[in-house]
Amino acid sequence: MGTTTICSADRASLRAALILSLCLPGDVLLYLLLPMQYQAFGITLGEAGILLAANRLVRIFGYHYVMKGYARWGDRPSSMLAAGCAALCALGYATLSGFWALLLLRLLWGLAYAALNLSTQVMATAQAAGAARRSGRSRALVAVGPMLALPLGALLSLEHGPRLIFLAMVASSLLGAWLARGLPAAAHPLPEAQRRFRRPDSVAMWSFTEGLTLDGLFIIGLSLLAQQLLGADAVLVAGGLLAVRYLSELLLSPLGGLLAQRWGATRMLVGLALLTAAALVAFGCHWLVAGGGLVLVLRALQLPLVGPVVAERNPGQQRVRALAANAVWRDIGAGIGPMLAAVVLPLMAPVWVYALAALALAISALACAQRPAVRLPMVQPPAADQQVAGGEVR
Repeated sequence: MGTTTICSADRASLRAALILSLCLPGDVLLYLLLPMQYQAFGITLGEAGILLAANRLVRIFGYHYVMKGYARWGDRPSSMLAAGCAALCALGYATLSGFWALLLLRLLWGLAYAALNLSTQVMATAQAAGAARRSGRSRALVAVGPMLALPLGALLSLEHGPRLIFLAMVASSLLGAWLARGLPAAAHPLPEAQRRFRRPDSVAMWSFTEGLTLDGLFIIGLSLLAQQLLGADAVLVAGGLLAVRYLSELLLSPLGGLLAQRWGATRMLVGLALLTAAALVAFGCHWLVAGGGLVLVLRALQLPLVGPVVAERNPGQQRVRALAANAVWRDIGAGIGPMLAAVVLPLMAPVWVYALAALALAISALACAQRPAVRLPMVQPPAADQQVAGGEVR
């Protein structure tokens, strides 16, 4: 494999990650500002919860169509359109009020994110050589935008309210649309049509469980604890906590990719997931700083591993479809997780909640260690009416 090809894959992967990094802060800031200042958007707290979940729910049903459009059009037009939609959503967050108007924007952003996220994963795994390394760098670059936008948005919201910062996000997303002009324009061939709903494999089930436990139960648990400790500057403290999450991704995701490059993505995923399960138990036992910090560190190390594992097990034309399906299962888990947390955390002791979550995460990780059997093509015997002569079938 030529060095030029690998360098081209590196450049395309970094550009796709930079585009998502420029478009993502509008969504992240909404997670920070909407629950705290929902009155400024003309909605109730319950409606805010629905709006924050809507972008994930629409991806569960819409990823199939996004994948088909992305595969047909290629990265350049798909990412330009998605970044333009992100700019439109940010403009709507700055100017529109009311549940239904914001709901349409959240649904639009969910589909736009699906295209941008798919592009980053496909570009990172475009070449098998260096896929884990590219995935780590990609995750780190994606985290830069939210990490910088969260403290800035928190400060501006104190002085000027929660709307003004989204005008800056319009400019950021438009810059992403302009950068998308440099992405490859080639289409991504898909395999022959298959059943739309397929039984998830072990990696998809791990992604579902990880979304349920880490993006649901754990994040909500951290939020509940922070809510008890926050004072008058709640938005600043909450913004800082969310920024730490992305800072850990920035610093540690490249390391996760390098470790996977050396030791194997599947082996690293299983080992880190088992350590994360232990950290969840510690978090549930009220080791909030040590356990919670370790979960964030291990989560950042794991993020770049899923794409290479999926691509390794689904080579060729199967790769794009498998990456999209895996993202859907993660979204399902991340969508169920917050709702489950709201039900079980007030009723059960944290040690039991996070012990059960840790057990589910460990079981799903160990299942990933079992490689799927490779099915060899069956050799058809010669037909009865074929004549064999000289060792050849004629």
